[in-house]
Amino acid sequence: MHELEQACMKMMPRLVMLVRMNRHLRLLMATTACLLFAGCTTMRSSVVVEPAAGNPFGQGGRTMPARTPIPGGSYEVTKGDTLYSIAFRKGVDFRDLAQWNGIAAPYTIWPGQRLMLSPPGRSAAAHVAGTPAMPAHSATLPAPASTQGFETVATTPSAQGSAGANTHVAPSLPTPPQAPPIPRPVQPAVTATTAVVPVAGVPSPPAPVVASPPLPVSVSGPARAVSGVNWRWPAEGSLISRFQSGDAIPGIEIAGKQGDPVRAAADGVVVYSGNGLVGYGELVIIKHNDSFLSAYGHNSKRLVKEGQRVSAGQQIAEMGSTGASRIELEFQIRKDGNPVDPLGYLPSR
Repeated sequence: MHELEQACMKMMPRLVMLVRMNRHLRLLMATTACLLFAGCTTMRSSVVVEPAAGNPFGQGGRTMPARTPIPGGSYEVTKGDTLYSIAFRKGVDFRDLAQWNGIAAPYTIWPGQRLMLSPPGRSAAAHVAGTPAMPAHSATLPAPASTQGFETVATTPSAQGSAGANTHVAPSLPTPPQAPPIPRPVQPAVTATTAVVPVAGVPSPPAPVVASPPLPVSVSGPARAVSGVNWRWPAEGSLISRFQSGDAIPGIEIAGKQGDPVRAAADGVVVYSGNGLVGYGELVIIKHNDSFLSAYGHNSKRLVKEGQRVSAGQQIAEMGSTGASRIELEFQIRKDGNPVDPLGYLPSR
């Protein structure tokens, strides 16, 4: 019994050491498990998905209703294209085209990119209420047939013209048209040997009246405010063709001479300056706000670049006949992608 007690006394320190080691081991394992769990939780919470800036799909990612008829199909971007020029060519609103393709402002696209011309998941033949699709014919210029009256072409725009000067034209009252001269009887010629002697009670014959040529209408006259935009005429000259909604190129045509100034009809930003749209020649498109664009075609020279801000009355091009059979300005206004009659927005002449 005495020997057993001695053996137990010898084993006691080892047992105490084992118990202590075991306790430390359990604490270490528990601490390690807590750290691993906390680390995993931190990694999961650090992954944050930020919504794209300027979400083109509206609230909740829903596709908004289209503002124009839906052409359907797709289009491959070529060099010189902008989102605005493609939307203009296809007869849709640029905001719809951006929404259908998930493109946010400033609407950057690149050659070779394929853009869908209908909302995601919608039938290509689906249409919405709005302006009917334009037939592929024109009363003034021949145009290739297509569902929207435009043809997709892969051309490279010519070199941009130098930027126009930011000048403003002082407003003035429009000059009233001059009445035609009243015919006068032809007076006999008076020779050097004939003296005209006034007779009492008989008035002297009036002097011949020389008719002066009519003055051109100035584009610097009073502006007309419509839908938040102050509109002015883009060029001087007579109106030679009125708006027809069924035309492939629906706008008005203004006569002029080669090199006559073409001016911005309202303040805005140039969103296209090129010659890639068939039937328009050298073309400039200006964005005035989210709803309104104006277009200026058949120029002989463009004087502004894309992204340049212009003021109403500022010269943006020189009149010409590119893409036309005569010297003229093709002027269009589009509201929410739909062509509208410019005479409903421009001041009275």
